Amino acid sequence: MPYMANVLAHSIADGISASRYLERLLTTKPALAAEVAASLKTPVTRTELSGWLGARQAAIPSNEEERLKPLLRQFKQWAYARIATRDLANLAPLAEVMETMTCIAELAINQAVSVLMSGLVARYGVPRNADGLEQSLVVIGMGKLGGRELNVSSDIDLIFAYPDDGDTDAASPGLRSISNSEFFTRLGRGLINAMADITSDGQVFRVDMRLRPNGDSGPLVCSFNMLENYFITQGREWERYAWIKARPLTGDRHDELEHIRRPFVFRKYLDFGAINAMRDLHAQIRHEVMKKDQADNVKLGPGGIREIEFIAQVFQLIRGGRDTTLQVQPTLAVLQLLSDNRTLPPEVAMALASAYDFLRRVEHRLQYLDDAQTHTLPTLPDDQQRIAQSMNFVDFVALTATLNAHRAVVSGHFEQVFASPDADQHPLDLLWHKATSEVTEDFERLGFHNPTAAAMQVAALRVAPRYQQMPDEIRRRFDVLVPRLIEAASQERNPDETLLRGLSFLDVISRRGAYLALLQQYPIALQKVVNLLGSSRWAASYLEQHPILLDELLDQRLLEVAPDWSAFRRQLQQALLALEPDTERQMDVLREQHHAQVFRVLMQDMAGLLTVEKLSDHLSDLADSLLEAALACAWKKLPKRHRESPRFAVISYGKLGGKELGYASDLDLVFLYDDTDPDAGEIYSRLGTRLNTWLSAQTSAGQLFETDLRLRPNGEAGLVVSSIAAFRAYQLESAWVWEHQALTRARYSAGDVTVGAAFEDIRRDVLCQARDLAKLKEDVLAMRQKILDAHATRGDKRAQIFNLKHDPGGLIDVEFIVQYLVLGYAHKHTALTGNLGNIALLKIAADLSLIPAELANAARNAYRDFRHRQHGLRLNFAQANVSPDEIEPQINAVRALWHVVFES
Repeated sequence: MPYMANVLAHSIADGISASRYLERLLTTKPALAAEVAASLKTPVTRTELSGWLGARQAAIPSNEEERLKPLLRQFKQWAYARIATRDLANLAPLAEVMETMTCIAELAINQAVSVLMSGLVARYGVPRNADGLEQSLVVIGMGKLGGRELNVSSDIDLIFAYPDDGDTDAASPGLRSISNSEFFTRLGRGLINAMADITSDGQVFRVDMRLRPNGDSGPLVCSFNMLENYFITQGREWERYAWIKARPLTGDRHDELEHIRRPFVFRKYLDFGAINAMRDLHAQIRHEVMKKDQADNVKLGPGGIREIEFIAQVFQLIRGGRDTTLQVQPTLAVLQLLSDNRTLPPEVAMALASAYDFLRRVEHRLQYLDDAQTHTLPTLPDDQQRIAQSMNFVDFVALTATLNAHRAVVSGHFEQVFASPDADQHPLDLLWHKATSEVTEDFERLGFHNPTAAAMQVAALRVAPRYQQMPDEIRRRFDVLVPRLIEAASQERNPDETLLRGLSFLDVISRRGAYLALLQQYPIALQKVVNLLGSSRWAASYLEQHPILLDELLDQRLLEVAPDWSAFRRQLQQALLALEPDTERQMDVLREQHHAQVFRVLMQDMAGLLTVEKLSDHLSDLADSLLEAALACAWKKLPKRHRESPRFAVISYGKLGGKELGYASDLDLVFLYDDTDPDAGEIYSRLGTRLNTWLSAQTSAGQLFETDLRLRPNGEAGLVVSSIAAFRAYQLESAWVWEHQALTRARYSAGDVTVGAAFEDIRRDVLCQARDLAKLKEDVLAMRQKILDAHATRGDKRAQIFNLKHDPGGLIDVEFIVQYLVLGYAHKHTALTGNLGNIALLKIAADLSLIPAELANAARNAYRDFRHRQHGLRLNFAQANVSPDEIEPQINAVRALWHVVFES
């Protein structure tokens, strides 16, 4: 024990040597010094702090207001001594120090408000609104107090609010009624005085009220209604930044305050315009720092704490409206989230977090010296040595070397985020600002095939009413982007078409300045946009419809990571649960997630990373995931539900059923249920109708899918939803052959697994029925002829047109061959009932000697080639027509197999 006592004594002595203030405090209060020594090894907790304050408060018999100031100051001294000695003895991590200082402030504020409120109520009565509801003061902690990051010698930034206007009730005789505004103003002034007044015991915290609406010139307190009106009419960008960390510390009705704060701080869209506002704010701060020669300020100087906070918070402003996980206050927590979602590379987030920890600990040691709110490195050698030793460095030179290394890292990353990308004039600015026929030669030198048309397109955009009426800020961004667009388009294989699409795209997104800001801030995103616009008309149109997808272009993993649909389902489910019961927002999220995932797949497709089969697999898995999520949401919204989960399944036909889904394919769906409840038919009919609405309705985020329910039993004349029993009876007793053909490309996609399995049993039973091959052939050929009459071009040699899908020798011929083989022979070979796709089923049929292997392989290759060509044409909105000479061997391969199956 003597050894341990000596160790503790040395630890305290080392700590005191780093703080003249702590040395004076413990010297004058030996009892406090003894208590600190005894508890040095024990972390400081909120429970301990609250217990100390509660015990002393209970010992005060009367005159609480009079005793409030000394109580709070003694509390601060005791708590400060506890955490300071632990910190300076290197026993408390930064998190404990910040949390302890935050708790000290919170508990002191709550104690003061409680005591002062009681006194005011005794004089004026209880403040109430027009409905008689009691009102309370909501003290809002801002800055580091709001973020639970308070430093060891800090002022506290506060804002005072109350829910509703009204008057005090003056319920007792002799009381005078005053307005709620006056009541809470008196309470606020009393709180400031209780905290900040300097007495013989010092002060608790300095209080700064300048962040309130209208600053020093505004009222000390404001109602929720006044605060909301201020945000709407006068709120400035820097106030959005400040209110990120706002956190209510007292009072109630915090959810109402949050409904006012959140839309002001976090925009629903991606707010890349915040970068410019934050850059301007930082430039003002840095100008003041340089003017006052404060380069050695670890908070405000280059590479300091403020720059780390700015990096974290600018991404909160940009993305927090859409990614609600970012709506948190602590800086280190934000950095971790930015790493997790890859907004920042993990190594960058880790370096910034390490720098933050080091800089904050240096900041604390600067403040421990004399309990002064300073952030500037000392110039006196003695002070420098104290700081170095308390940070476990041999001298100040070693300390500053490590400090400067951290600051250099922070500055580098700060410049990457905030550097202005348009500081220099672009060499093609003239082509935009002087866009007339006079610059035609410049467009020709850039490689445009029709330079006159290119010049006139640019000129037409410049004189268009939309450009002329743009706000100045948006027009400046637009002016920066057009020359860069011209340059990037000139490097594409089809520069004229790419420029036309690019100008149209900029014109569309100019309605939302944040999108222009994104492309301005991230030139790499603009380059990727131009690549995409040049590659595909469909992709260009998709991006125009959903410009929010621009953010996806900044994800470094876009071309590296294959979709993980299991993880996507889990994340989507969590996101939708978090939004419950907001139906409108849930529907938008489904659409936004669909658009984002389609775009990711599209980018990998454009980069040549996906085969047509793999692409269809991804799009089909995505559709299944969204069907599952939409079904869960639709069921929860149903007023009449008799069970936790519906005994209901979604069956997909056609392209989704065969897992051959394309980018703009609609969904052929059938809804089935298996439930003995007397009201099951009515309940599931409503569910089917509601689910179809969730899928096909247009919202502000667009449409999820176009759906087609006509393949259900009895088509449009049939019920929207069928029971398993009714479906089985229909398929076995009433269905047409073409409906059984459709069943070969049907599968369970979402909903109850048991119902899905029952459908698969029915499907297999139907497909395995023994059929008259001659009659089957007659029916299949009749259906093929109907399609041919309606759609085919007849492979017109004179017109040199062949439709890849409908003409003889095309895709439908392959599909009909497979369907005939399945329906004709599955009763003998159940392997044919597998929903494996046409390519795989042709191989199975060949392995079973139902068709010649050589012809099957040639048809499989032809089918694969046709799908690839069809896909490429659709990406440019072209009809699936090609010259028959280009694909004559493939056509002949399919026709040869057709002849063997249907004509030999």
